[in-house]
Amino acid sequence: MKCSKCPPNSHTYQEGSVRCTCDNNYFRSEGDPASMACTRPPSAPRNVISVINETSVILDWSWPSDTGGRKDVTFSVVCKRCGLGRPPCEPCRGSVRFLPRPTGLSNTTVTVTDLLAHTNYTFEIEALNGVSALAPSHRQFAAVTITTNQAAPSPVTVIRKDKTSRNSVSLSWLEPERPNGIILDYEVKYYEKEQETSYTILRSKGTNVTLSGLKPDTSYLLQIRARTAAGYGASSRKFEFETSPDSFSISSENSQVMLIAVCSAVGIIFLTVVVYILVSRFCGQSKSKHPGEKRLNFGNGVRTYVDPHTYEDPSQAVHEFARELDASGIAIDKVVGAGEFGEVCSGRLKLPSKKEICVAIKTLKVGYTEEQRRDFLSEASIMGQFDHPNIIRLEGVVTRSKPVMIVTEYMENGSLDSFL
Repeated sequence: MKCSKCPPNSHTYQEGSVRCTCDNNYFRSEGDPASMACTRPPSAPRNVISVINETSVILDWSWPSDTGGRKDVTFSVVCKRCGLGRPPCEPCRGSVRFLPRPTGLSNTTVTVTDLLAHTNYTFEIEALNGVSALAPSHRQFAAVTITTNQAAPSPVTVIRKDKTSRNSVSLSWLEPERPNGIILDYEVKYYEKEQETSYTILRSKGTNVTLSGLKPDTSYLLQIRARTAAGYGASSRKFEFETSPDSFSISSENSQVMLIAVCSAVGIIFLTVVVYILVSRFCGQSKSKHPGEKRLNFGNGVRTYVDPHTYEDPSQAVHEFARELDASGIAIDKVVGAGEFGEVCSGRLKLPSKKEICVAIKTLKVGYTEEQRRDFLSEASIMGQFDHPNIIRLEGVVTRSKPVMIVTEYMENGSLDSFL
């Protein structure tokens, strides 16, 4: 066998060696033959350029000046989110997307999308080759720090009617879920129903407004959109409201009076049920196994009434007597009243394989207390135990998403006190 010199970047201290040893900081990968020169990891990429477009960025760079003597060079991009004056940086969220991908890049460009608006990011671009994994853990990368632009805000999704009179209405709303920067103001557009071409626009610095100069007993439609330095966001869904037919105002105070009247009526019904239970017990009817259960005669058979307050968790009671509805099948058309717990709306319910029906929707307000939640769910638990033409029918509840809702049949004549 003929001897030859060791390949570049390798050596041996013994004549006739079968294999030469790589010099310091040079390596051979498993697939490299012994006759191949030893190689090393590449140097860092050069000349990184970033082009920002609102919440996305295009990164471009040049090949490293030293490829380490290899041709199998690829690139990887690491994204880090950095707070203003708040080191260290943290890895980007999983929602950030890389096009075409963050690792194994053969080209010197990548597009990063779905970043947060008005946020600092650092991108580390690393060059790798077939022996990078064999080198000591000293990464060779080029870093670039960028700040995304302010993007347009997301739509306003929650609008409330606070007070209504003959000629005015007071409204409030929640800030968009993704403001994407500092909100400068809101544009409020409203018009009479069926007269969309004749509209009025107001601007509000805050999240509330009072619309005046309206016609009595008239339906209006309203849309709101927020504005940042990047411009206006998309408009909200159309929100319908009605002015009062006479001089009285429906506000939170007199709505509480209405609520007290309704609660009193429910209390009278509940007291009647309790008296009936006591009379039934006195007459020798069998006792219930559950301490909160009462046996009631309903003509065609015996029904058991269970007091929901005997449950530690009101959610358990409501799911025993009411069905859970999918919130996507519920459409709120307009707000018809407001009370201590939240708002009462009219809308539509579409169940699978069934015809769409008109319903009344009672919502639990944001920031409710645990006691309010228990009372709200207990009301549904009581209604769900009755099936009679003279008692309002419970269609179901929504407890697994927000807002929490009670959905009942729609009473076309409105509340009892107004009808009487």
